[in-house]
Amino acid sequence: MKTSTTGLSLLLTQTKTVTLVSRKQLSINKKTDNSKRATHLSAISSVLTPHFPNSSTLSCNNRPSTRHPICTASPPLLCRAQNLQSAATAEELGQDRLSKVPIANIRNFCIIAHIDHGKSTLADKLLQLTGTVQKREMKDQFLDNMDLERERGITIKLQAARMRYVYENQPYCLNLIDTPGHVDFSYEVSRSLAACEGALLVVDASQGVEAQTLANVFLALENDLEIIPVLNKIDLPGAEPDRVVQDIEEVIGLDCSNIIFCSAKEGTGINEILNAIVKRIPPPRDTAGMPLRALIFDSYYDPYRGVIVYFRVMDGSIKKGDRIYFMASKKDYFADEIGVLSPNQLQVEELYSGEVGYLSASIRSVADARVGDTITIYSRRADNSLPGYKEATPMVFCGLFPVEADQFPELRDALAKLQLNDAALKFEPETSSAMGFGFRCGFLGLLHMEIVQVCFVGIVSALLVI
Repeated sequence: MKTSTTGLSLLLTQTKTVTLVSRKQLSINKKTDNSKRATHLSAISSVLTPHFPNSSTLSCNNRPSTRHPICTASPPLLCRAQNLQSAATAEELGQDRLSKVPIANIRNFCIIAHIDHGKSTLADKLLQLTGTVQKREMKDQFLDNMDLERERGITIKLQAARMRYVYENQPYCLNLIDTPGHVDFSYEVSRSLAACEGALLVVDASQGVEAQTLANVFLALENDLEIIPVLNKIDLPGAEPDRVVQDIEEVIGLDCSNIIFCSAKEGTGINEILNAIVKRIPPPRDTAGMPLRALIFDSYYDPYRGVIVYFRVMDGSIKKGDRIYFMASKKDYFADEIGVLSPNQLQVEELYSGEVGYLSASIRSVADARVGDTITIYSRRADNSLPGYKEATPMVFCGLFPVEADQFPELRDALAKLQLNDAALKFEPETSSAMGFGFRCGFLGLLHMEIVQVCFVGIVSALLVI
């Protein structure tokens, strides 16, 4: 690019953005004190040199290189360049989350709370502060992928995200699992807890301890997790932190001497939460030398890639291309793709003990990869499988019948795929003298039934009688 005397003279390349600044804007008044000029030039040089390594050092006396036209800069431009450098640092920190860290620097945790106590908002702030999601990509309830979740303002499915956080100059890998708060989706919570070593117990400073607060704490204690109490929404006018802290100690029995006060909406106390995760949640056990055992905690069906499995590596390691074996279904496949959730799927070559990731192996049958199953290596199988999960007990039932009898197979396949994504859904064949062949479906509650019905209508073309 050719530049004229009065034309454009500075080219700053930052995250694929080209900023052109006129020489008039960059000219320094000759009356400016030389020492002040030297300070500005030295500072801007330190910021721009990494982007223009072949350029000459800026000073008061030498002229900038014609190959990389860097010239003197005024204080406003210096501030702008420093802001770009800070943004680049945060972005680089987020991109480094795929780097391998020692198993002692891995932390697996989930967020549990009563409904509407601020779990998803807190998860958003953690993703943003660690650089996992850039500010320009950020939106409310980032981990809530379903349209139905955003429409109703509730979390229905658990979601996982891998973050990178630097504490005392040491990089840490933080695997977050965001969980639902409604009682109808408690089975999602129980599966999340089995993949973690710790949990953030979020309590609303204005509402206090509620039903699911207690239920989730008991689930966490059953899994022997380290619980970090967090008092959220302290910025509300009706917040009563002292009363709520006393309730937590008396009703739940948790020690609140190290409770963290925060406001996820305002971003207050987020750094303290990240530091507490690193210091108080124990790392996974180092079992890299043992045969692979990975626990499936969630899955869904992709029409192009088949069954996608979310798992936590408990023992050993798994590589792309390994021949894997599902111990419950006794089926074997080749791992075509493995990766991490950050929060979108990012491919990696290998996952080690303590890490959380996903697996694609062209699995077409939904019965071959069930939630709670154990994955191992076909040629080096583990002696015994992992405990898995307790079966969910349905509380609400309804009958599902196709209007046309020949649509029964389509209905059966759709229910099987839906059950893959919702392990709490139960169904069995049923015959009615009036309706014909259909299915009797069991749910954990009325809201669970309503959500499943809405999802079911979106994937089945057959007319149904419910």
